[in-house]
Amino acid sequence: MSAPAAAGLVSSGLPAILADIRFEQTLFSLPFILLSSLVAADGWPDGRTLGLILVALIGARSSAMACNRFADADFDGRNPRTAGRAVPSGRVSRRAMGVFALVAAAVFLAAAAALNTLCLLLAPLTLAFLIGYSWTKRVTALCHLVLGTTIGIAPLGAWAAVRGTFLDASGAFEPGPWFLALGVAFWVAGFDVIYACPDADKDDAEGLHSIPRVVGVSRAFLLSAGMHSAALVAFGTAGALLGLGPVFWGGLGLGAVILASEHVLVRPGRYEHMATAFFRLNAVFSAVLLITGAVDIFTR
Repeated sequence: MSAPAAAGLVSSGLPAILADIRFEQTLFSLPFILLSSLVAADGWPDGRTLGLILVALIGARSSAMACNRFADADFDGRNPRTAGRAVPSGRVSRRAMGVFALVAAAVFLAAAAALNTLCLLLAPLTLAFLIGYSWTKRVTALCHLVLGTTIGIAPLGAWAAVRGTFLDASGAFEPGPWFLALGVAFWVAGFDVIYACPDADKDDAEGLHSIPRVVGVSRAFLLSAGMHSAALVAFGTAGALLGLGPVFWGGLGLGAVILASEHVLVRPGRYEHMATAFFRLNAVFSAVLLITGAVDIFTR
């Protein structure tokens, strides 16, 4: 990136961009990245590897969110819930948001290259999911599952960063991290379906696709509950395959209660507790699984 472009990015409102990409939502995926890293290393990974994993996470998520804000700026401007975002409100130019997305993607690719060959080979595919998700809602109601898959890639990336392979010591395929990724994918897709319910009518008017728009809000909540049930099964399978013990199983039971609470707090036409259910409970859910999994790892 040229110096004038970089200067333009800063002058166009870097603080507003950082606020708009909602970096605190990294709390959703970070615990599973750390859990995958801990299991892969059977303890703490070395400092360099852990640092590069975190840099890759920051770059990947920042690029994905900035790309989403760039792609959806026109739609966001016509939706009262999102009209205050940086680009539609005029606080940041669309070009500046695009430049930020490219810079963040470059940071992600550099971190992947510094980790190992497997991470470098997987990085372009990961970036394709990260960037491509923003356009999937234009063509398919399965956009929620694409988002879940995109975030589910993160613990796989952490495993690859630590091990450099998806084979175990005997050379056999290691399924544990893949079930962990599957759990993350269904968990994210489930709460993203709920998050899309208030916008079902607006999506219909804009010609955008979502599960609530296609099947209706009531059925969408049922599908979300099914996805969350599948996530719990996948997390349980991952725990068994990865050798996690009773503390993790207790955490998974508590996690089931947290997800059930999410569906009690937010129901069709009752969205006043959306922020609590979407942001706080999901952050607590991932933190509980990290903490209980870490206890098992460090005490076995």
